[in-house]
Amino acid sequence: MSVPPQPYEREAREVEVTLGPRSLATLPKAHLHLHFTGSMRHGTLLELAERDGIALPDSLVDEWPPQLSAADEKGWFRFQRLYDVARSVLRTPDDVRRLVRETAEDDVRDGGRWLEIQVDPSGYAARFGGITEFTDLVLDCVRDATERTGLQIAVVIAANRTRHPLDARTLARLAVQYADRGVVGFGLSNDERRGRTEDFAAAFAIAERAGLLLAPHGGELRGPEHVRTCLDHLHADRLGHGVRAAEDPELLDRIVQAGVALEVCPVSNVALGVYSDLTSVPLPQLLSAGATVALGADDPLLFGSQLASQYATMRAAHELGDATLAELARMSFRASRAPADQAAVWLAEIDAWLASRDGLEPVTN
Repeated sequence: MSVPPQPYEREAREVEVTLGPRSLATLPKAHLHLHFTGSMRHGTLLELAERDGIALPDSLVDEWPPQLSAADEKGWFRFQRLYDVARSVLRTPDDVRRLVRETAEDDVRDGGRWLEIQVDPSGYAARFGGITEFTDLVLDCVRDATERTGLQIAVVIAANRTRHPLDARTLARLAVQYADRGVVGFGLSNDERRGRTEDFAAAFAIAERAGLLLAPHGGELRGPEHVRTCLDHLHADRLGHGVRAAEDPELLDRIVQAGVALEVCPVSNVALGVYSDLTSVPLPQLLSAGATVALGADDPLLFGSQLASQYATMRAAHELGDATLAELARMSFRASRAPADQAAVWLAEIDAWLASRDGLEPVTN
């Protein structure tokens, strides 16, 4: 299904009649849905595993990227097992520093200007001395990566919904503690079919009182009813995924009116079996309804697709023009916690990208 031409797109469509599309790698973007271990390069995973004699499953070696489906609990368990195996190769502070630096390099290569990376410190605490110590390490690595690459990076601390809600409160307080040192938000991740989302409301209230961004996962593996739960009980500012709000026009209108942004990750939606193919990802419906959408890569290590590829797949699947892709990039900055003055610079860069004919190639008929 194609997106109907929008007013801001008509001029670009006229250009595209005779010229090919612009490079998506040079389109400035904010990346708002990226998990910490899931951002690791595949080559780095293999190298670190070999260094420490860690046996990796075939699906992370010869059969990479793995064939995944989360249509049932068994499928999600397999996905989570692969994620846990990948996390186990991070053994030293230098490993963590390398992961963050390479993640930044990959985003810069894809046109990234601002990254909000999501991490659950409790998943690394045992090896790195505790949740506070690991958070200190991550933020130090973030500063180093920014100095080396120029990418501006913030952190979203996320609780694991398969753990006790009291653990989530501890992480919410941790997020508040670091709110002036680079932590901008609080999230809730893992299989949204597990546990009771309402039980995490107290943790989100702690983060909300401190003015942190509230970004729980919802509306991917579960449908509109769970999106409502995230809005009603967790007061979500952004929804990790949220794509299945398209199934309920009334709910989608509520999201639009409230200004709740959706972190849509097309490639992972298909890989996990939420949609059968990329043309089924309802991005056109979301855009037509006026929703704020920020495309994200989710877990490139497991899905084999980086940030620019999310734009490229949606361009191909839905025949999106460059003006629509530029507007998606603008929305990614508007939905972010990037400082307003910096965001204004990047928004101007998007306008320049759209106005420029650099890199456009004549179309051969």
